[in-house]
Amino acid sequence: MIIGVVVATGALLAAVYVVGNSWFQLVLAAMLGLVMAQVGFLSHEAAHRSIFSSAKWNEWVSRVLGGLLLGLSYQWWLNKHSVHHANPNKLGHDPDIDSKALALTPEATDARTGLAARLSKWQGFYFPALLFFEGLVLYGSSIKIIFTAPGVKRRWVEITFVSIRWVAYLAFLFIVLSPALAVAFVAVQIGVFGFLLGGAFATNHIGMPIVARDADIDFLRRQVLMSRNVRGGIGVHFFLGGLEYQIEHHLFPTAPRPNLPALRLMVREFCDENGVEYTETSLGEALATVVAYLNQVGLKNRDPFTCPLVRELRG
Repeated sequence: MIIGVVVATGALLAAVYVVGNSWFQLVLAAMLGLVMAQVGFLSHEAAHRSIFSSAKWNEWVSRVLGGLLLGLSYQWWLNKHSVHHANPNKLGHDPDIDSKALALTPEATDARTGLAARLSKWQGFYFPALLFFEGLVLYGSSIKIIFTAPGVKRRWVEITFVSIRWVAYLAFLFIVLSPALAVAFVAVQIGVFGFLLGGAFATNHIGMPIVARDADIDFLRRQVLMSRNVRGGIGVHFFLGGLEYQIEHHLFPTAPRPNLPALRLMVREFCDENGVEYTETSLGEALATVVAYLNQVGLKNRDPFTCPLVRELRG
């Protein structure tokens, strides 16, 4: 797959050069965004040390794929994602539920006033459109971290990789295309990339229980109750990058993607035997839940999404 995404990237850039200054380039931009999403999934897996037996091989493959091919910082992603895995959907701990554009938790809804509060009531409906801006958020956060955050490991390697990628990419586009078309190309490519990566997270976690700041939950329930698996065939597997097995990924983050289906059978059986709720839905059901949850949180109706374990213990 690594060889495949590298070849696909090169082939698409060659096609951009051949097609020239035509608005058909936006189709190629969307295809490149799709390939970049696959690069993101692979970089994510290498960061989890689930591709190679060598820790250094995993680290550097993730750093090269993320920095040189995708334009994102490996260290930024590793730090952010590790915190998410430690406390998924936990208030004050999981950075993935701390959004400025959306109120992902009742707590965030309570803090909103004026126009932002009114818009929150319908946020589930405009959420899919916002996903197209997720790529910009990821790139902005990544660049900010590698330039300003203290203690970034191999900071200058990160800066060099990300700078080379963006300078070369933008220079190529602005040489081959008109300025307006080059800007449109970048916008479409980043939009598709952000939509696919953001959508993968949304279907896996949004609409699952929110954990209170002071809740102390064991590892098994912390990972299983806050994650959702998505059923589907080869299409779902491709577009979610193997993350449709989100429960297994959270329980065994170093497990290789090809092993997750077998792990699913074992985990599901174990959860059934021990009375732990295991959530698995179709992609359509997951998306419907995401929309319903976001609108419901926007209306400050929080009860159905309280953590089942917390609800049980607190009555």
